[in-house]
Amino acid sequence: MALLTCTGIMSLDGYVADASGSFAWSAPDEEVHAFVDDLERPVGTFLLGRRVYEVMRVWDDPAMLDDESPAIRDYARIWRDVDKVVYSTTLDDPGVARTRVERSFDPVAARALVDGAEREVGIGGPTLAAQALAAGIVDELRVFVHPVLVGGGTSFYPAGVRLDLELVDERRFTGGVVYTRYRVAR
Repeated sequence: MALLTCTGIMSLDGYVADASGSFAWSAPDEEVHAFVDDLERPVGTFLLGRRVYEVMRVWDDPAMLDDESPAIRDYARIWRDVDKVVYSTTLDDPGVARTRVERSFDPVAARALVDGAEREVGIGGPTLAAQALAAGIVDELRVFVHPVLVGGGTSFYPAGVRLDLELVDERRFTGGVVYTRYRVAR
């Protein structure tokens, strides 16, 4: 059975974007990006909210395959090889291969997709991930904490959700980013 994993980059005070919507402070350096690439390599399907999908579509740009950074080129290949489900009431045509649009997120259907998958399923976007966390269908949280306080914005974690977690991995990177991986206790 595959896992449903939720991976995110956040500030030390728990935000994925600051109050102005900026997340420029969260750009990973080469070391972190290469680690993320290895972390995402086993993923066969991404479940994405519309906004995060629109941000991530940059990986479909052919120029990404020619970037000077090996980690950027690698992630572009990973992104293109993964099936994507975008949950949106406004997006009609995703405009890229291996991508389909669903009008609403159904936790039961998402869990069935994961249970029938041969490869890991990743969920992205704080709004969509909040729904999956609240429904209790996420198996692992993978968090990259940047050494910055942004003071407010879009929270990585949903309000009002209680989950007991088991720390199963951690790593500290040269630039001060800390990675933690937690298994959701059942």
